[in-house]
Amino acid sequence: MLYYLFEYLNANYDFPGLRLFQYITFRTSLAIIISLIITTVFGRSIINYLQKMQVGETVRNLGLEGQMQKAGTPTMGGIMILLGILVPTLLLANLSNIYVLLMIITTVWMGIIGFVDDYIKVFRKNKEGLAGRFKIVGQVGLALIIGWTMYFNPNIVVRQTVDESTVSKASTTPMVLRQKGESFYYTQDVKSTLTNVPFYKNNEFDYAKVLKFLGDGYEKYSVFVFLFFVVIIVTAVSNGANITDGIDGLATGTSAIIGITLGLLAYVSGNTVIADYLNIMYIPNSGELMIFAGAFVGACVGFLWYNSYPAQVFMGDTGSLAIGGIIAAFAIMIRKELLIPVLCGVFLIENLSVIIQVSYFKYTKKRFGEGKRVFLMSPLHHHYQKKGYHEAKIVTRFWIIGILLAIITIITLKLR
Repeated sequence: MLYYLFEYLNANYDFPGLRLFQYITFRTSLAIIISLIITTVFGRSIINYLQKMQVGETVRNLGLEGQMQKAGTPTMGGIMILLGILVPTLLLANLSNIYVLLMIITTVWMGIIGFVDDYIKVFRKNKEGLAGRFKIVGQVGLALIIGWTMYFNPNIVVRQTVDESTVSKASTTPMVLRQKGESFYYTQDVKSTLTNVPFYKNNEFDYAKVLKFLGDGYEKYSVFVFLFFVVIIVTAVSNGANITDGIDGLATGTSAIIGITLGLLAYVSGNTVIADYLNIMYIPNSGELMIFAGAFVGACVGFLWYNSYPAQVFMGDTGSLAIGGIIAAFAIMIRKELLIPVLCGVFLIENLSVIIQVSYFKYTKKRFGEGKRVFLMSPLHHHYQKKGYHEAKIVTRFWIIGILLAIITIITLKLR
């Protein structure tokens, strides 16, 4: 909203400093500051209100050190994160940008699913919360909206180099002659199912090629392949973030690291000069997502002020499901979703530890009559708690791993 106000003032009046709002980096910085203020300054009031409403965490005794001391700690603190994301985005981002609109929808959509889950747990006293099938339906529904919009919306395109010999067959989309060094080439903004993938020629992969075995005309079915991948990514990452949110500050800090990385990737992908210099896919208008990324990081860091050990508030599913959905949707929009196994490696490991534990227990129980376990407890962070590690040490080491994975993710842009 402020974006439009200052755009109007800049067009009609010559006030000094108004042009700063034209720069994505300036608005991103403001988004971080506003988000931090909302989550830290106003966060205290939200925590007090949650305590007044007796919105406390119900803790099951799993035999973990210090676990029972957390009983009654205010939960549903994800509301702070949602406000810290939405308010700066609505104030500072260009709301006509389709990428920004999709991220706002994602935040609200997943926030509502998580809120309903927490509400059932806290106020209905049902420890199971929202039935798993309803969560999956909500996640799949969001994924279909994102995938369908990405595929069909005319404003979502990528810039591709066009062979000079095909210029005479040009479509209605204009081609632009560009120069790099002494070479000249044509580019065109086109609808495409291309995405980035490491260790592959030009770091680009086309979902449509999965159906190449169908023969001529296979491209028209590529929407189904794309939607399938989007559904898998959204459900996997949102559930991974939810599982990771098990000890103080783990999911929040890890998500902040991922958010910083995604923000940088959005900036380079949406800047034609930098994208051309790095020889990576240029995605017109995606740079505006950096404002959203700044608000997301600010919200996570601000929430960490109260969520670090010993936590004064828990995000609940209101925060964890929203965070996971946001990360997945963001990566899909900047076409870096196939880098998620690396960037979100902490989420992946946590998810796998649960799958391995449950699968092995069922297998051994069926085979030998007695279930056996691979880990002392799953998810993985509880395994290390059982081994006697303090949760603050576990969180710090997981953060370090998250930073290393983020660096590796950025490096893959140049690995071909």
